[in-house]
Amino acid sequence: MNEELKNQLDQIGNLVDSKIEKAFNSAKDNARGEVEASLKSEISNLSNEYLAKHEAIAKRMDEMEVNAKKTLAGATPKSFKGALDAAIKEGAIEAMLKGNSNAASFEVKADMTMAADFTGVVAGETIVPQFKYDPSRSIHIRSLIPNGSTDAQTIRFPKESGYSDNAAATAQGSTLGQSDFDITATSVNLEKIGTYMRITEEMLNDTPPLSSSLSARVPGKVLSVEDTEILNGDGSSPNLDGLFTDGAAFVTGAGGAFYQSIESANEYDVLVAALNQLALSNYQADTILLNPTDLHKIVLLKSTANEYLRQQIYTGVQPTIMGIPVTVNTAVTAGKFLVGNLAQATQLWIRENLAVSFSREDSTNFRDGFITVKAQERVALTNYQPNAIVQGTFSTAKTALETP
Repeated sequence: MNEELKNQLDQIGNLVDSKIEKAFNSAKDNARGEVEASLKSEISNLSNEYLAKHEAIAKRMDEMEVNAKKTLAGATPKSFKGALDAAIKEGAIEAMLKGNSNAASFEVKADMTMAADFTGVVAGETIVPQFKYDPSRSIHIRSLIPNGSTDAQTIRFPKESGYSDNAAATAQGSTLGQSDFDITATSVNLEKIGTYMRITEEMLNDTPPLSSSLSARVPGKVLSVEDTEILNGDGSSPNLDGLFTDGAAFVTGAGGAFYQSIESANEYDVLVAALNQLALSNYQADTILLNPTDLHKIVLLKSTANEYLRQQIYTGVQPTIMGIPVTVNTAVTAGKFLVGNLAQATQLWIRENLAVSFSREDSTNFRDGFITVKAQERVALTNYQPNAIVQGTFSTAKTALETP
């Protein structure tokens, strides 16, 4: 309620109350309870005046409420700029422009918003210094195999290529059977893996986190290429001789120990059969390599009672199959597997370890204000014992194990 109207009503009410109280006291003094005629008339007049003013005030309040609703309903939010433009178009400074006035003023009632009224960086900003990017692989294949250092260009090693075994129980005085084996000199060359990029001097100088980010980011990409070479290289220079290329294939023919003997064969069955094939060659597996999709597919396998078999794989953080650690790596092609004793099967030789270099001495860098960033390594892979690895494709292996 309007404060002025409220005060007026309170004043009239107080006046009426005082007159009534006076009449009441006069009545008490009058033994016959009669009120003076003049006092009765005064009270009657005040009451009528009070009612009339009350009705007038109520009417004014009703009119104010209606006007307020109309104003609210017709109000259109405007930006500060929009309201200013509207005031000028309506002639707010027309008198001054025509020379009839030395000044102009007007009231602009509008909502100001950052989107409508702020141009450029007006409000404060917080800049996060570190660059954000998707991670590289957390585990690289070089960490799963023995590493060695060399200062040579070629790694040469003797490798057994054949063995004639005529050892046997022999009667007294009889000639022993003769055995022999073939040794082949095998060699691999050191190969270069790397990349480079060119950035401006301004980028390096004006962006403090850039150099540290490059030093962390680029090596991860090079090591991912190294993973692919260690696993899948075809042995033709400049490629390494990969483990999938050199390792023994999963036996899919009748010579396999579980050939056509497993009903509803699945990926878990294939890996157990591969471990058996390795054991038959007198190797004890130390690693199972899978693509993440294939590991999670195995985790989702269920028994005929619709119970998950994951407890056979996860007994802790590290997944295992028959106690052999399982390592996932996206360099392993989905649908393929590798089971092996990598400690015996292979070795990575490093002539130049992975390093990141920054240099102006490249092409026209000095003249043009560029810096070349180079990440490079020189490595070789020697696969000593291919039979210490069993590799294959799940679909082919499951078909070989499935009962007819």
